[in-house]
Amino acid sequence: MNVSQAIHERRSIKSYDASHRMTEAEIEQLLSLAMLSPTAFNIQHWRFVVVTDPVLRHQIRAVSWNQAQVTDASLLIILTVDLKAWQKDPARYCASAPEPVREYLVNAILGYYQDHAQAERDEGMRSGGMAAMTLMLAAKEMGYDTCPMDGFEFDAVAKLINLPADHVPVMFVVVGKALEAAKPRGGQLPMHEVVVYNRFE
Repeated sequence: MNVSQAIHERRSIKSYDASHRMTEAEIEQLLSLAMLSPTAFNIQHWRFVVVTDPVLRHQIRAVSWNQAQVTDASLLIILTVDLKAWQKDPARYCASAPEPVREYLVNAILGYYQDHAQAERDEGMRSGGMAAMTLMLAAKEMGYDTCPMDGFEFDAVAKLINLPADHVPVMFVVVGKALEAAKPRGGQLPMHEVVVYNRFE
């Protein structure tokens, strides 16, 4: 499957075969592809919480509007972000770069994030969104369906997964085998309504 086909065929699926299990090799392949998603300064601040404990999945479903895909999909991935990743040995994010480049990048990282809580959060949300899209397209290429989700109580989920204080949830991505085809698309806006050249009128 090429990228264009995966983009066209990816749909948000709500109903999954609860008996299906992904192999460890498939899960590792999916996550290794997600880890190639871009992040500012290559700080790789996403953290993929793969929830395999069935009891925990049911607890999370209870604070996610009782949405069945939380427990029924083969895989529940909670995308979170480490807001303070930029502080944690930032030289490792450019370890293979020449020393002058590494020094420049470390200073740039510190200058960009120091005392900029909004930048920390904004970059986390952007990075999480890009990683989620990578997960969904890679899953589609592997023959799986997905659903991105934010229909959950963020604080409750954070508590259930023991999320560190300097991390925040971004979204869920569930992955699995669909029980039914997606409904027809609700209606795409015409290109002239969503594409702006140069500036708004």
